[in-house]
Amino acid sequence: MFVDNARIMIKAGNGGGGCNSLYRDKYTRYPRRDGGDGGKGGDVVIRANKNLLTLYDFKYRQHFSALRGGNASSNRKKGFDAESLVITVPCGTLITDAQTNCRLRELVSDREEFIAAYGGPGGKGSVHAKSEDDFPGAPGEERIVTLDLKLIADVGLAGFPNSGKSTLISKISNAHPEIANYPFTTKKPALGTVTINEEAFFSIADIPGLIKDSHLGKGLGDRFLRHIERTKVIVHMIDMAGVDGRSPLDDYFVINDELKFYSHEVFKKPRILVANKMDLPQAKKNLADFKKKVRKKIIPISALESQGLKVLLNAIQKELFPGCR
Repeated sequence: MFVDNARIMIKAGNGGGGCNSLYRDKYTRYPRRDGGDGGKGGDVVIRANKNLLTLYDFKYRQHFSALRGGNASSNRKKGFDAESLVITVPCGTLITDAQTNCRLRELVSDREEFIAAYGGPGGKGSVHAKSEDDFPGAPGEERIVTLDLKLIADVGLAGFPNSGKSTLISKISNAHPEIANYPFTTKKPALGTVTINEEAFFSIADIPGLIKDSHLGKGLGDRFLRHIERTKVIVHMIDMAGVDGRSPLDDYFVINDELKFYSHEVFKKPRILVANKMDLPQAKKNLADFKKKVRKKIIPISALESQGLKVLLNAIQKELFPGCR
């Protein structure tokens, strides 16, 4: 199951208590203080892992607590420092403090990590003090954080539901999304890898749920639009046959506007126009009308029949790897 948002509570370990001890022997007239220091509580570390693609692990577990530090003892013996609790998340995870709405860190690279909560320091032992009081360790930090995943992909597929994005990604990559002829078949992003040769390959993501007013939350809304932010190239797919009764020209302008309203940076990304379902008879006439209104290069394909896919892959390769041939 694909999960791209989670809310968890993290608690760092408390510091261990310092020891209040007096050492006496028959050769010493006055006892001396020899209580050691308490150990440090464990930190809570959030670490990125390139092998994870979802926040599903946090669907049923939302509370994470690190161990407390060890208590000290006499003879100046220090308590042990507790190990850090490591929480692994996918690359591309944004960590936000849920209470202040402050962005704490964005983990993009594999094994990149962030200390989200610091363990409490251990209490000082009586060897440092003159009072007879106890020396408890300090409490560890405690906070609620929100995890938001933005998929890291080189290419993002954008287009209306049922425009053939799932079929295309299943033909050119190792992804196997559900394919059916009804809208909103794809309810979660599909991520795949396309291999061009031994040295050139790229990742591609199918971004579902784009319809009119998606940036306002309609349909699947901007929940999945954020996954297109990290892409380098956008492949804008259009159902040129209009099998759902929509106008291909209207579909083009609607998706164009949604990308613009969502983010100007996303709108400025390199884009490849693709006319899909060219195996259907009405698609040729619609394509001719489309070219008269939109004077941009468009690549005709049939994802179902695997027609024109080589031309499309070459166009993507030129955008991603300008120096390769």
